[in-house]
Amino acid sequence: MEVPRYSERVAKGESPEILFWVGCAGSYDPRAQRVTVAFVKILNSLDIDYAILGKEEQCTGDPARRAGNEFVFQMLALQNIETLNTYGVKKIVTTCPHCFNVIKNEYPALGGEYEVLHHTQLLQSLIQEERLSLEAGTDKIVYHDSCFLGRANGEFAAPRDVLNQLTTDMVEMGRNREKGLCCGAGGAQMFKEDEPGDKRINVERTEEAIATNASAIAVNCPFCLTMLSDGLKAKDKQEEIMVYDLSELIVNNMQL
Repeated sequence: MEVPRYSERVAKGESPEILFWVGCAGSYDPRAQRVTVAFVKILNSLDIDYAILGKEEQCTGDPARRAGNEFVFQMLALQNIETLNTYGVKKIVTTCPHCFNVIKNEYPALGGEYEVLHHTQLLQSLIQEERLSLEAGTDKIVYHDSCFLGRANGEFAAPRDVLNQLTTDMVEMGRNREKGLCCGAGGAQMFKEDEPGDKRINVERTEEAIATNASAIAVNCPFCLTMLSDGLKAKDKQEEIMVYDLSELIVNNMQL
């Protein structure tokens, strides 16, 4: 795929409008990689002026800070901020709410101040500007709020606006928006072993999604994508209900 590198663009005297922050999940997790590919297809198809850091991008340090390792967080954050500031980056978009939250809200204290967008916010603006046109289908899709985009940053409208362009039958779980239930991965819980016999949060959230009788679950976060996919496997529903990032639904809609 044609994915421009920031270093190459700057070497040519160009200044990309947007830095696409891929993130660790989007780089290394096989399922999240498909979301990265989908989002890049959208950016390329709409001729968005963007670039990525490539191998110069480090982990944001978010999991380290959530797990209590402040030293590792600051080491990674300062490395990233030095890279971003060297290139004069002004605007960042990311498909991961965890990256979005930490760069937007926690990097400024270390000298990294940027305009940071979650990819659903960028997609919402492209729809509003009539640069992105979608044809609404009739599939019943239930939406799951990610904690770091929703409750932590108060963004509930953007993903719903996008999803409403994709289907005429969007449904909600009982716990949504400010009262949405976590998928179970936040706060570094993604990497924690559960006690034997405990009911996992992702299973409870998956049960709520199944109860809506939707044919698909729409998410905006690689962690939610993993946890709800695992929840469906635990309930033996992985063949009946699919989990998609909103960017994947758009690619399917546009037949890219």
